[in-house]
Amino acid sequence: MLRIIFSLLLPFILLANDDRPPITYDFLSHKQTQQFIQKMAKKHGFESTYLKRVLGHAKLDRDTLARYTGKYKKNTTVGTWQRFKAHVLDADSLSKAVRFKEKYAKVLKKAEHDYHVDAEYIVGFIGVESKFGEYSGDYRLLDSLATLAFQKNRMQKFFKSELEHFFLMCREEGFDPYTLKGSFAGAMGVVQQMPSIYRKYGMDYNGDRRKDPWSVEDGIGIIARFMHNNGWKQDAQVAIRADFKGKRYKGLKTGYRTSYTLSKLRDFSITPRTHYTFRKAQLIQLTDKDFDELWLAAPNFKVLVRYNPSSNYAMAIHKIAQHVKGSDNFFQTLFD
Repeated sequence: MLRIIFSLLLPFILLANDDRPPITYDFLSHKQTQQFIQKMAKKHGFESTYLKRVLGHAKLDRDTLARYTGKYKKNTTVGTWQRFKAHVLDADSLSKAVRFKEKYAKVLKKAEHDYHVDAEYIVGFIGVESKFGEYSGDYRLLDSLATLAFQKNRMQKFFKSELEHFFLMCREEGFDPYTLKGSFAGAMGVVQQMPSIYRKYGMDYNGDRRKDPWSVEDGIGIIARFMHNNGWKQDAQVAIRADFKGKRYKGLKTGYRTSYTLSKLRDFSITPRTHYTFRKAQLIQLTDKDFDELWLAAPNFKVLVRYNPSSNYAMAIHKIAQHVKGSDNFFQTLFD
């Protein structure tokens, strides 16, 4: 499976620009920039003068670059569980999740029907990615992508490819390359897509004849199609809580890449709190301030981490979805 959005924007972990706004910089003086222009002209038929003009206006974003050259410590671009808990699982965010599902109930129902997915998890995705559409990033994509494509960093090859997709996307959709804004990593819109992923999954789901990454309704369709294409099973388990001895867990390796039979987990005194319908499970550890949580993740969980390879990210989506589903059940009892 194609590596989908790397280090997506998460609204709660954004750091200030460190009082260092993007600065004027001569990217065109770099040999690799000229090679990129030649490649785009030959491979995709772009006018070299157009590419030079656009890249001549790109600025060096030092804040963006610092995130990929080791200045920021681990979890800056993904987030610890405590950060997720504090900023997307707080009372205000969970209330917004419920209101979001109510507001977009019609299009969420349509997505469930069209793609055979669970609406609550679509809500969870959009909550984590953009605070339900409230924040999609204020970094100019041209600056972020040019900086990461032409300045040495640990993901330079990846970002050079994304800059290529950025120009293709702008040509295909008629976007203005000077004004598009998004995350420090070049992700944009309600569901924070990198240009390559927008070109693959972008869609017009509200019928206005325009694929708009900032449209909530289009974003709902995008996530629903992504879930469906990656094997989501509607109404199936995603993760269940497990008990273990003590407050901190030290034992078997944890993470979404693990796989254990339930019998082996029991041998290590790990027991599911409710019935688990699969023979094997991923063992997920959430590290809070004073205690750990253990969860057993089912195949659907792997769909969540294919969008962003982080167990914390996927568990945040799951917990938002469970809260929304629980609220639905609560309101239903009022009318039964």
